[in-house]
Amino acid sequence: MNEQTIRYGHSHDALAAMIAKWAEGSEDVSTPLPDLSFFRRTRPTEPDVCLVEPALLVVAQGAKQMFVGGAPHRYDPSGFLITSLEIPGQTQIIEASEERPCLGLVLKLDQRMLAEMVARNVTPPPSHAKERSSIAVGTMTSDLLAPLERLVALLDDPEALPVLAPLIRQEIHYRLLRSDQGDRLWSFVAAGSPNQRILALLNWMKLNYAEPLRVDDLAARAQMSSSTFHQHFRELTTMSPLKYQKWLRLNEARQLMLNDHLDAASAAFQVGYESPSQFSREYSRLFGNPPKKDIDQLRLDVAI
Repeated sequence: MNEQTIRYGHSHDALAAMIAKWAEGSEDVSTPLPDLSFFRRTRPTEPDVCLVEPALLVVAQGAKQMFVGGAPHRYDPSGFLITSLEIPGQTQIIEASEERPCLGLVLKLDQRMLAEMVARNVTPPPSHAKERSSIAVGTMTSDLLAPLERLVALLDDPEALPVLAPLIRQEIHYRLLRSDQGDRLWSFVAAGSPNQRILALLNWMKLNYAEPLRVDDLAARAQMSSSTFHQHFRELTTMSPLKYQKWLRLNEARQLMLNDHLDAASAAFQVGYESPSQFSREYSRLFGNPPKKDIDQLRLDVAI
């Protein structure tokens, strides 16, 4: 592999400056590209509950870490964080100040694009055992940093954006498959691979979270024995299938209360709970506050 490794803090000034311009005065900023967003923090933070989606996360200045299953994954300008599944986690800023805020970007991965590249043999199959972790920190290279800078710079050229952005996104996905995390990505998008079957199952569970689920039925859908399925599922998501379903239900209920203004009991029944009191206990355990207090705080944060 001939990519040049990026040393800590080197060659990120241009990317940091562009992100700082877009994120001035804000913490989280969407962009004209739906899959691209920026973040800016001016102080270290405590770990905060978050939704981890399949994405590339890059810090251009400062440092962050992501906790999944209790394990920390620290990343800074020398590396990037890659995530392959939609799972719960916690995010924490560990290096930031008013003078040098933590600046970075999140680019959601197009798994269909990755799968098409793998199917066309753009990259060879993994040379060793397939990875069974859905999150990892990779080494930033100049070949990956360059298209990221071009993509962010393109935001200032609205006429060229719809024409050139898809090409640059394709290059970024290709560079990721050629990176030191390429084997991990390959294992999640190659048709028929165990990781890909679990990924497909998770997508199915997201659409059917309110239905009663049996582990044996899920294993059959993933074309695995029950014991193999349970072990593989836990290794990838850090939780059991039924706990993952509970997490899906609680997150959906949170969105229903926040966006559709449902009360806690109505949201609980809609996502599959039979007992509002059980819902409230499990909600408080996950988000740290009972439903009403949590939603009130979220709305207050948005207003501020």
